[in-house]
Amino acid sequence: RDLVDDPQLLPVSSRPAMSKMSLLVIALCLGAGSAFAPASRWAQKAAPLQAASLKKNGDGLEYVELTHKSGAKSEVFLLGGVPTKYTDASGAEWIAVRPDAKMDGSKPISGGLSHCFPQFGPTGLEPAIQQHGFARNVDWEVESMGDSSVTLKLKPSEYTKAMWDKEFECTFTTSLTADSLDTELEVANTGKEAFEFQAALHSYFDLSDISDVSVAGSFKGATFLNKMLDPPADEEETRAELTIAEEYDRVYMGVNDCVLKDSGKKKALKIKNGGGWKDTVVWSPYGNEGMGYKNFMCVESVAFDKVELAGGKKWSATLSLVPTDL
Repeated sequence: RDLVDDPQLLPVSSRPAMSKMSLLVIALCLGAGSAFAPASRWAQKAAPLQAASLKKNGDGLEYVELTHKSGAKSEVFLLGGVPTKYTDASGAEWIAVRPDAKMDGSKPISGGLSHCFPQFGPTGLEPAIQQHGFARNVDWEVESMGDSSVTLKLKPSEYTKAMWDKEFECTFTTSLTADSLDTELEVANTGKEAFEFQAALHSYFDLSDISDVSVAGSFKGATFLNKMLDPPADEEETRAELTIAEEYDRVYMGVNDCVLKDSGKKKALKIKNGGGWKDTVVWSPYGNEGMGYKNFMCVESVAFDKVELAGGKKWSATLSLVPTDL
């Protein structure tokens, strides 16, 4: 039929008049029926989505913005699967991105909680692959999102297979709570043959000024690999709390209970590691103005010794960042 002849599609002024009694009957019928009628598909589409938002930065890189009702916020970039921001409920920022970082996808992001997988450093696997592996170089996929959490996934590609031809699947979950930023990395061997890997979160932490910061933990008496020596050598730590006044690159085996104390912020950050994060690397390019050394340091969550993962098995590690007052 001709839709123009349908009174419901004509302008209101052109529709046939209806009596008040007719309008009352229709209203009563609609009111009674609404208790039993399912919501229309259009109404369902209009419902607000309970999900974090996927955005792009000025250079077109996609990231997920997380928010929590407490006011805490985080940003997680798909390139490298890296959280680059954690603003706690009080407004204090805890994650740093270096001022010389490229945020256009031309190289891995220099900052955030950066993934090192399946190799940590320039060597470790046999044969060795590129520095810190490939996980920070590639886009991770969004598996699921909520208002305050996101899970990303990384699977083999032609690019990764050219370096490391193993069947794996990595999932990385970042979650905000009122009191913390929580992460979990899971590595699954989806093949039948065992493989070895290393992993780390190369974590950059925001500082008011490096001269106002110390790192506490079970350091005293711990053996550390001092990579600033040539050749690198093991030493014993004599302090329970570290301060940085020179370039640092130290691997503290068996230390995973660090607390970052920032007198400038009048706050501390508990770096709570669990699962496979057994070791800590403390790194600072002290004196390098271009990197912005005064306003960040790395306290990295590490599985330094190679992990052997059998076919069909999984490995996981957790990191929680918990701000407190000094």
